Amino acid sequence: MKIGFAQINPTVGDISGNRDKIVSAYRQLVAQGAELVLTPELAITGYPPQDLVFKSRFVPLNLEALEALHAQVGEVPLLVGYIDYNPGSGRPFHNAAAVLQRGEPIQRVFKSLLPTYDVFDEDRYFQPAETLAPVVINGRRIGITLCEDIWTEKYLPRRLYEFDPLCALISAGAEMILNLSASPFCLGKPSRRCEMLSALAAQHNVPIFYCNAVGGNDQLVFDGNSLAVAAGGQLLAQLPAFAESIQIVDTESAPLPGCPPKEEAKELFEALSLGLRDYLRKCGFKGVVLGLSGGIDSAVTAAIAVHALGAENVHGVAMPTQYSSQGSIDDALALARNFGIRCPIISIQNPFETFQSLLAPEFEGLPQDTTEENMQPRLRCMVLMALSNKLGHLLLSTGNKSELAVGYCTLYGDMAGGLAILSDVPKTQVYELARYINRDREWIPRSSIEKPPSAELKPDQKDQDTLPPYDLLDRVLALYIEENLTARDIIAQGYDEATVRWIARKVDLNEYKRNQAAPGIKVTSRAFGIGRRMPIAQRFVD
Repeated sequence: MKIGFAQINPTVGDISGNRDKIVSAYRQLVAQGAELVLTPELAITGYPPQDLVFKSRFVPLNLEALEALHAQVGEVPLLVGYIDYNPGSGRPFHNAAAVLQRGEPIQRVFKSLLPTYDVFDEDRYFQPAETLAPVVINGRRIGITLCEDIWTEKYLPRRLYEFDPLCALISAGAEMILNLSASPFCLGKPSRRCEMLSALAAQHNVPIFYCNAVGGNDQLVFDGNSLAVAAGGQLLAQLPAFAESIQIVDTESAPLPGCPPKEEAKELFEALSLGLRDYLRKCGFKGVVLGLSGGIDSAVTAAIAVHALGAENVHGVAMPTQYSSQGSIDDALALARNFGIRCPIISIQNPFETFQSLLAPEFEGLPQDTTEENMQPRLRCMVLMALSNKLGHLLLSTGNKSELAVGYCTLYGDMAGGLAILSDVPKTQVYELARYINRDREWIPRSSIEKPPSAELKPDQKDQDTLPPYDLLDRVLALYIEENLTARDIIAQGYDEATVRWIARKVDLNEYKRNQAAPGIKVTSRAFGIGRRMPIAQRFVD
């Protein structure tokens, strides 16, 4: 059987646009000989639609789009994800898939397992399926699953479900499994999916065809990497990562050697680029503006922006003060030349002095401290926001996850922006990204990578004057944030007690800052944002 994969990039809420995209992919695949066409989860509405489902016309319009698709398909069946009503008790809707074929009634399948953890909140909207059975398509008994339905206990954080849809479908006679998915990216997940599907296919002796969405939707990136696996677990095909793809996979194809290895820095770079590109495209922006300090964070952010948007759509600005080294200014200008982006120098020294003079009567007799340091990024924010407003560009925040975690950033200063590209990228991985970007030539000046990181807000300032070494800080943060260990647990692993408790307390105390930060792009197993919900006013201390 020739399965047509429509690995498409839907836009949340663009129901007519998504419908047209599905029709276009369907027609291309049928013309190429597909005998069945498979689309991602909620392809008509985009994923995740969140509270748009409660808008009075949202679900009806998605059902109208489903009927319009039914009228346009031919004899080749189309399997499409959409939202259906739940006429019974419980949540108001179903996360659903429909089999559309000319001259045949619509066959509807509902999702059984509704993830409600991390970034998922499906139990807020959807009612799980009450029954589950294969559907007959062209005389074959096919098991249809939606995303989470195929994830087994071994590959989830813990045992979450009593029911196993895959086992139920196979017990009921399913000859093959089709999965419509919208599985968000995080580092390591594409390889884990491939391993899981190969193991499931071999265990149950059925072929599995898994069509994943691709594209950025707010803080989530969907990586594609759709998969076809033979009954013995051999890989038949893997579609491209981070790109739309229309491809036919024959169930009789010769197997491939196996799941290809992934280069982590390349995956991370492509995920961030796609997340930025789609955030701008789907929100209606054409360009970005960002401050270029000569440091590694702003350099990596600029490199991602140029890759995603083109140099003509990236506007850099250098904004030195008396504390900015000439080397940093030179590095910022060299970076701009290498990438071909604008980078005017707009000194904030005069407004900094003016602002200090303005407050001098109130500060009389008090020593200089972080107050004066914070004035500088806040003045830079004024410049950047003025350019953003005037040019219609989105302001990019350049801070990384390590700094955001411990509050080593300025509220209404360097934290300001419409999108924080690196906010889920620890500092040590920022360096890995810089080395990846420079793999063929020195796009980022070597000195930006090699010099000790500094905010340059006071004389001879270095990050490590305030923070632990970044390699140590990032290891502890991963245990505290991503693995959710307490300080006591981390200390028991051999880390210095004073350092661990300092880091943990800084993370807890700076929740208020992160609640006001720009949205970021999720690339780790646990990011700040929609997948992590912590109270601000709380007194729990380990």
